[in-house]
Amino acid sequence: MSRREAKSVTATLPTGVEAPIFAEPWQAEAFAMTVALHDKGLFSWSEWAGALSAEVKQPGAASDGHDYYEHWLAALENLLSAKGVAGKGDIDALAAAWGRAALATPHGKPILLENDPSPTEGRGGPTG
Repeated sequence: MSRREAKSVTATLPTGVEAPIFAEPWQAEAFAMTVALHDKGLFSWSEWAGALSAEVKQPGAASDGHDYYEHWLAALENLLSAKGVAGKGDIDALAAAWGRAALATPHGKPILLENDPSPTEGRGGPTG
């Protein structure tokens, strides 16, 4: 979202709301995934709070908090790995596949993982 777009969105928010909660769509998606995985019982809120706290306290974290959702995503990835759901390599390979699919998708069309031109690269074959 550009600064101009953000100002436009901010201008249309209800009174008392100064800015959007999420600066980028991926932040809202990471938030929603975390809530959904908690609702499915993958981890407790105390486990989540511990994982997120550990990430936010990492050296190099921005003092103004602009990298908060990057820490959020790292905490989620670490919990997924710790719980045996998906390892870091699996997550990275899937993220790369989505990136390739996005680049291979014509403008205005939905980005589908099936659009990945290298479907077997780092994902264990066409089905996985």
